Amino acid sequence: MNQDFSIVTLVLHASFVVQLVMAGLMLTSLVSWTVIFGKLFGLKRVRGMNDDFEREFWSGKNLADLHQAAATKEKSSPMERIFASGMREFMKLRERRLDGGAQLDGARRAMRASFQRELDTIESHLSFLGTVGSISPYIGLFGTVWGIMHAFVGLSNMQQVTLATVAPGIAEALVATAIGLFAAIPAVIAYNRFARDIDRIAIQLETFIEEFSNILQRNAAVGPVPQPATGTR
Repeated sequence: MNQDFSIVTLVLHASFVVQLVMAGLMLTSLVSWTVIFGKLFGLKRVRGMNDDFEREFWSGKNLADLHQAAATKEKSSPMERIFASGMREFMKLRERRLDGGAQLDGARRAMRASFQRELDTIESHLSFLGTVGSISPYIGLFGTVWGIMHAFVGLSNMQQVTLATVAPGIAEALVATAIGLFAAIPAVIAYNRFARDIDRIAIQLETFIEEFSNILQRNAAVGPVPQPATGTR
């Protein structure tokens, strides 16, 4: 009745395999939380930078000046890099005196390619959270099954088995499942939250591509450079 059933004691008295499973799950949980906080602040920064550039884009500033500023910035938003790639390709095709349709198609292809690169960067490490949320409970369950099996093998040598002799081994094994859930639940919640946020960012970028394409279409093969975007949204 005086046995210590604290978590630390249960972990220390667990079998080697169960301890190995617990250590792996705790390390996975630590990495998962690092990814979660990094992704949380990273997506917030992306949204803020996109909003800042979108306001500047629609403020009426000359697009050539925006393109020049984007080319000289060390840190720019995904939306700004998409704009720069489309504008750069548009100007190259204009210098080659291609027709307006070719100019627009080339700019759109450049922006779509840049969009995919940006989206891949934004989605980085998201699959890790999904993997942690999917497999951590099963790894913890493996540790539990192994621990219970080890406990029953040890009980087979006893003449008299009571609840007091069975309980410690089973409790030690169940800690692995608890740690597995501890690692999985935050990862699943964060994955769903980040997936929703990334979808919103993707929609914002795709909308910008369409709006900027409309501006380029109106200016294709017309003047030296596209006109400011003010009043065209």
